[in-house]
Amino acid sequence: MKKSTGSIDKEIGSRVRMRRISVGMSQEKLGDMLGLTFQQVQKYEKGTNRISVGRLVDIAKILGVDIPFFFNGIKSIKADAGFAEEEAPPYISEVMSTPEGLQLIRTFTNIKNPKVRKSIVQLVSALASQDDQ
Repeated sequence: MKKSTGSIDKEIGSRVRMRRISVGMSQEKLGDMLGLTFQQVQKYEKGTNRISVGRLVDIAKILGVDIPFFFNGIKSIKADAGFAEEEAPPYISEVMSTPEGLQLIRTFTNIKNPKVRKSIVQLVSALASQDDQ
């Protein structure tokens, strides 16, 4: 019986992608460092192929994060009562997994003037509402 991948595999893959993009690394470069093709990295990131524990340790070292980075907040992993952190809305990981989203967040956080930040949020909200029409 062949094991299939599930939502946890997709979530972990998405976090690998998010971190890889945030450090400015290509799939090809990560693949080279792991001794894999970029296609295999792509399959990991999409959740098509499972990432073994040993491989995840290697990926964490290369991307400069601890192993819990890939698991924190995953829905099917239950934390003891009183220790659970509030889960981020799904759109956060969607934004963070795109190069544009990461660039927007990086540059937005560099803006120190609260009025300018508020104006940008209003502009983006107005543009988004135009898409709905």
